[in-house]
Amino acid sequence: MTNTSTLNRVERACAELLRNGQAVTFTAVAAHTGLGRTTLYRDPMIRAVIEENRHRAATSGTATGLTDEIATLRAALDTLATNVRRHEEQLRKLTTRKS
Repeated sequence: MTNTSTLNRVERACAELLRNGQAVTFTAVAAHTGLGRTTLYRDPMIRAVIEENRHRAATSGTATGLTDEIATLRAALDTLATNVRRHEEQLRKLTTRKS
């Protein structure tokens, strides 16, 4: 599970790369955050953030870009919702056992 601090570091690194006109790549984000590329690739939430920023850089300012960005955000939200449902289920099981 991704902790908030790690996710914030990745988001800040992506924002900095975009601000500086650099490409948002897994290698560049790894260099900015100190995290390994494997970690960036394997964690679905981190990967979604990086992919979203890569896509945003490639399509910024166009109607198609906005449509694609919405689709990307929807996919990231689906990933987050899946994690929340899984955690809710785990909590429900724990509370049921204690009753």
